[in-house]
Amino acid sequence: MAVYTDITDAELETLLAGYDLGRALSCKGVAEGIENSNFILETERGRFVLTIYERRVREDELPYFIGLMQTLAAHGFPCPIPVPDRCGNALTRVRGKPAALCTFLNGLSVRRPTVAHCEAAGVGLARLHAAAEGFAGRRANTLGLAAWTPLFKGRQDAAARLEPGLDQRIAADLAAVAATWPTDLPTGPIHADFFPDNVFFDETRFAGAIDFYFACDDALAYDLAICLNAWCFDPEHRFSPGHARALIAGYEAERPLTDEERDALPILARGAAVRFFLTRLVDWERGADGALVTPKNPMDYARRLDFHRTDGLKAIL
Repeated sequence: MAVYTDITDAELETLLAGYDLGRALSCKGVAEGIENSNFILETERGRFVLTIYERRVREDELPYFIGLMQTLAAHGFPCPIPVPDRCGNALTRVRGKPAALCTFLNGLSVRRPTVAHCEAAGVGLARLHAAAEGFAGRRANTLGLAAWTPLFKGRQDAAARLEPGLDQRIAADLAAVAATWPTDLPTGPIHADFFPDNVFFDETRFAGAIDFYFACDDALAYDLAICLNAWCFDPEHRFSPGHARALIAGYEAERPLTDEERDALPILARGAAVRFFLTRLVDWERGADGALVTPKNPMDYARRLDFHRTDGLKAIL
């Protein structure tokens, strides 16, 4: 989340005129993340999040994200719920850009997840997958395997500037992942960005998830592999087997993995690390385009790839 597009008091008043939420009491920009403009909006009817969609989010894909959140909420999964206007529309426009109002989700994210947080996050991810079953929307993973080689094309020099030889190592990762990527695992809607800053807790109890704007249809185990990268390395990039075992155990308490999914986790995790290295490399090159945030360092995921090249994940499975 970030602020690329501001909103004036007059624009906010015009926007709220289309809703049954009362008048605005306060509206504050959220200076986190790098994808969309977000505001915490207090009205006479409660607290909401106003999102103005920017950058990677395509307008024709917004019904998928909105519909998925509505489906999850209808099945009891805690997530922001899109608020319809008086005409029943969950999407509106601000300064010509698509926008939506969603309910505010209570809870706290954690910067340094404990083993207990990882177990609860695994439970939450499995519940998300279960709640999304039967969702009729379809969206291909536009940042999946087929996108990685094109993303790296023309950016080899940028990788080498970060660290000598990194360009060659990433090229080898791409080749290895492409050669062994599984294609017959259980699929369905996945979050695809289930990072600690997008997951809320009540102490160590899972309280919900936000930011569904990378959600897509893909292998369910790939979602878990993304989490293994996001939750199970410390700030010095050291892998924690205890965190990983807890994450997987929490997930399997709700949805046991198949033998094929478990066997595929190491290559899925390596591919997920490639994906986030490459998208961070893109953002690192172009900066944050004036938003109130700093792009995330791609070297965090280069260090994760160092681990995955050793097949270290296999030792805990």
